[in-house]
Amino acid sequence: MDFDQGRLLARRAAMVARGDWRDVTLLDHLDRVVAAWPDKTAVVAFRTDGEVVETRLSYRALDAMAETVARNLAARGVGAGDTVSFQLPNWCEFSVLHLACLKLGAVSNPLMVIFRARELGFMLKLAESKVLVVPARFRGFDYAGMAAGLREVLPDLRHVFVVGGQAVGAEPFSALLAAGAPGLPARRLSADAVIQLLYTSGTTGEPKGVLHTSNTMLSNLVPFAERLGLGGDDVIHMPSPMAHQLGFMYGLVLPVMLGATAVLQDVFAAGEMARQIVAEGATFTMGATPFLNDLTEHVASSGVGTPSLRVFVSAGAPIPRALVGKARPTLGAAVISAWGMSENGAVTTTRPEDDEARATTTDGCALPGMEVGVFEPDGALASVGAEGQLKVRGCSNFAGYLKRPELDNTDAEGWFDTGDLARMDGDGYIRIAGRSKDIIIRGGENIPVVEVEGLLYRHPAVAEVAIVGVPDARLGERACAYVKLREGAEFGFAEMVAYLGAQQMARQYIPERLEVVAELPRTPSGKVQKFRLRELARG
Repeated sequence: MDFDQGRLLARRAAMVARGDWRDVTLLDHLDRVVAAWPDKTAVVAFRTDGEVVETRLSYRALDAMAETVARNLAARGVGAGDTVSFQLPNWCEFSVLHLACLKLGAVSNPLMVIFRARELGFMLKLAESKVLVVPARFRGFDYAGMAAGLREVLPDLRHVFVVGGQAVGAEPFSALLAAGAPGLPARRLSADAVIQLLYTSGTTGEPKGVLHTSNTMLSNLVPFAERLGLGGDDVIHMPSPMAHQLGFMYGLVLPVMLGATAVLQDVFAAGEMARQIVAEGATFTMGATPFLNDLTEHVASSGVGTPSLRVFVSAGAPIPRALVGKARPTLGAAVISAWGMSENGAVTTTRPEDDEARATTTDGCALPGMEVGVFEPDGALASVGAEGQLKVRGCSNFAGYLKRPELDNTDAEGWFDTGDLARMDGDGYIRIAGRSKDIIIRGGENIPVVEVEGLLYRHPAVAEVAIVGVPDARLGERACAYVKLREGAEFGFAEMVAYLGAQQMARQYIPERLEVVAELPRTPSGKVQKFRLRELARG
């Protein structure tokens, strides 16, 4: 992997001395769990695109499948440091492939199923991927056909495997499960070896290839599990795509680390999510605001609860305060606010014991091993409660960007500039105020975008809202509110102005334009793509 390894090595002594990097890999955890509980259910995966197919794998079976896949990949020339790309939904093959890559010392490169040839061509070329695994079809799209076209323009791409079908120039995934391949050489995976290449989800433009090692990844999951009281008896439900860091770390890696059971949902629908939680006795789930909102609405409208659910962690975007207030009593679960990035996993969370005010007005405090700081533009620490640039440093910070060291905004003291704006209270709890690129400066005054969005979200007609700036010759920028309405609701500009005025909002903060849309453009992880809304507004 081509990245700045010097920065990673420079951190090592301090991270090991603090006990944050324990030089343990996920294979070590897998071996422990297989030895202790071989027949325990490791993965329950539901394919719901078409005929519902349910797959259950014990830890013994999961390990054996990963070993077989690793052997067959090795027989095809895949080895340590090679990139294996897989564009799969939340299917059991996803988990098997990552574990197989670990056994090989190869790098897992999960890819979102929404990507098409244009994005994949860039990503696979940058990664020099040797292998691509795709579904034959998913949600009506011909992935096998797309993969065949990519092979013609990507000389490094030597092997394509298709799950659930066959294609010209490709092998069925079942070929990787065939017995008879030679055994793997006996060696231990280094905890400092790159194990994951994950492209950022694209809220601002061209994706960057984020690189993680076992040490950077697991050093996040250990304190995360300890803070939330998670263990081997938990059943972890994952509706978020595992090709996004949230789904990958907390739906694939975390359950294996704990020896817990993972329940994987491939196509999100609130009713199906509720059914799976009840049927499997899920105790923990995690997703962005839309997942929390839709599950809460479904439970409230259907009257069928999710009594086993103990914790819902909402990350990926600030949670509207009104939603937390509704979700807690409706779901009967603790709603945990969290903030993080592909580059470092969840950095901050609220605590289960925090009161509702903390859960509804902050994005939590730093997990052990991580530090957060809010800085002025000149580099000085901002005063308590003042808005500034959010920077983080510590154990779970990524290893670097693939072939893009110039994009790594990490200073000599180890602070990584997240690109987010935040405020911090006296107890170290932060509140995300928006992206630095999302600032709206109207007539020299910053608009508190998150606060305005939060107020609009509380209006009974509004289902979702996002506010962006539009260039203006006189004021520099004006604010435009994009809203998705609840079914059957109506909401006009005059009503918006009157409503925000009644909430005692300063008039200069009220958006000067309102656009009602059927859907807000989002990344697969649920983040609103405000750069697309700005393009729409300017057009």
